[in-house]
Amino acid sequence: MRLRGKQKKRARFFRMQDEFVQEPQRYKGKWNEAYFRRTAPLHVELGTGRGQFISTLAFLNPDINYIGIEKFPEVIIRAHDKKVERNVSNLALVCFDVTDILEIFGEREVDRIYLNFSDPWPKKKHADRRLTSKPFLEKYRYILQPDGEIHFKTDNQKLFEFSLNTFCEAGWRLRNITFDLHNSGFEGNVMTEYEAKYAAQGLPIYRLEAFLDKR
Repeated sequence: MRLRGKQKKRARFFRMQDEFVQEPQRYKGKWNEAYFRRTAPLHVELGTGRGQFISTLAFLNPDINYIGIEKFPEVIIRAHDKKVERNVSNLALVCFDVTDILEIFGEREVDRIYLNFSDPWPKKKHADRRLTSKPFLEKYRYILQPDGEIHFKTDNQKLFEFSLNTFCEAGWRLRNITFDLHNSGFEGNVMTEYEAKYAAQGLPIYRLEAFLDKR
């Protein structure tokens, strides 16, 4: 039954191809100019899931251009539904594997990256697949503006501790670090669908912001 539902969602994705960015590589280095056709800060969520987070941000901040990237077709169609519900034109959705992020963004093109509840890849041999591992941080350093930021949230304590170490070892500075976001007094938090369910159980959410002053 689950497989059948997944197949239906994939079929729907292929029927609505025009709702998603086709050949995102052609916009590399010129997303604002060629896709959004305006000059604005560019914020990107890697692993956008069902889209509640990124569509809410796009609705609240019409002066910012947003890109949500998700590699699973059956998931990104949910993000499209959220985009339609919010009626936002400043959000682009891309079905793409973020491992190849350098293929679609140019040097210093992005102002902010969001990493929300990324796969923790718990086995040590898979550490480089974590989105806060050294190989990924090097890619982010390339595509981010000199004053760019990464906002990272997770419910996985081990991944958070790993990320604290990798950011520091790679020369990133950290701020707004919390081991219990919803009891920290932090204002302006926008939740993902997963976060809302997890927080409702009273379980902690870990969060940090990483940035580089200059390069």
